[in-house]
Amino acid sequence: MTPELAALAATVLVHLAAVVWSQKSFEKDVGREGNLSPRDGSMDLSVETERLKRALGNHTENIAPFVIAVVLVQFTDSNSWVTALFAWVFVAARALYLPAYALGWVPWRSYLFMAGLLSTLIMIVAAFV
Repeated sequence: MTPELAALAATVLVHLAAVVWSQKSFEKDVGREGNLSPRDGSMDLSVETERLKRALGNHTENIAPFVIAVVLVQFTDSNSWVTALFAWVFVAARALYLPAYALGWVPWRSYLFMAGLLSTLIMIVAAFV
């Protein structure tokens, strides 16, 4: 397995951690019955839960471009120390982004977002070079 594919697999673990953390916080706010309900109408959620929902949404949005970057690197046989490094920078940035968002680490959350985005873009450019 290439380092880029290993990083993609690790991204799935980060995503699962984000889902579990978000759901635990949600259930803490609304209880088990609320969590099992169809969630019609508005719910009074804590700041942490709202942040975790947004962080999970942001993480989900950023996975697709990373998957594309890894696929491009793999299919073009562009694997290098650069693509391996930035694949793992992406994973680290996204793993740290979740607590940064949940705990309100300003401006670090934005820096971590940019690190992940730039890592993805660097991998895409590397596939074309």
